[in-house]
Amino acid sequence: MTPDKRDLSRSHSPAQPRIKSEEEFKMEDLILHREEELRSLKERLLKRKPLLLHGRSGIGKTLLIRHIVESMAEVLYCESSTSTQVVFRSVAERLLDSRNPRVQGGCRDRDGIRAKSAVSLKGIVMDALREGSYTIVLDHIDQPSQSFAAAVREIVGWCSTPVVAVARSHHMEDTGFLQPLYSDRHTRYELKNFDPATAEKFAEQVVERAGLSGSNIKEFVGKVLELTEGNPGAMVGMLQMAAYPQYRSGGHIKIAPLYIDFRMSGSRAAPRRERA
Repeated sequence: MTPDKRDLSRSHSPAQPRIKSEEEFKMEDLILHREEELRSLKERLLKRKPLLLHGRSGIGKTLLIRHIVESMAEVLYCESSTSTQVVFRSVAERLLDSRNPRVQGGCRDRDGIRAKSAVSLKGIVMDALREGSYTIVLDHIDQPSQSFAAAVREIVGWCSTPVVAVARSHHMEDTGFLQPLYSDRHTRYELKNFDPATAEKFAEQVVERAGLSGSNIKEFVGKVLELTEGNPGAMVGMLQMAAYPQYRSGGHIKIAPLYIDFRMSGSRAAPRRERA
């Protein structure tokens, strides 16, 4: 049986504390100890060069990139990058939000964007990009096709618009036909798991802010650090689950079944081994 987030809204007693869901965590909670990564990533975005941001699931790629681009109007963030049509529609919406005259004149509003054909919308977006000074972030890249890669190359070449791709790794099975665009190590930036000392501080602060307790809380946190290998998303995921009734016996956290369910749930934050 895997945990249901709805359980978090149920009444709770001291033996069954309520830990905040991922949505309830403030951004500041989830970017603890990420100052250096944020600084480095922002510097790279300001350079307006092609970049591949990669790292294991749960490492915080989306979290960090979204935190940065919120204050950078010239960076156009695409949450989903499943197809060229989805990307151009997303970019058009970001440009519309920033009152880009080309998109305003060609589409007027979101209904106008949806009404445009794929070819027509692409033309409007490409003209807007060519006339401006933007950077596009393509999040959740997953094995993009050859046609998708061709469209990205067109954006980079004809529009002089750098593209930041976000993927689990720089390997072909994740970056697909985009891989040649980021073949140089200077075009790649990897987010890594916390070192042991930082991971311990992170876990302790999450426990404190979430109000999680238990008679074996120290042992549980130790196991979380060991089993997650310092992956922040995995740590938050396991710490959240410790509040569910099925993983508690009185004030005791049942570590083994919690971890088994965490892995079997297919959580995106569950740690995985590096490829050879």
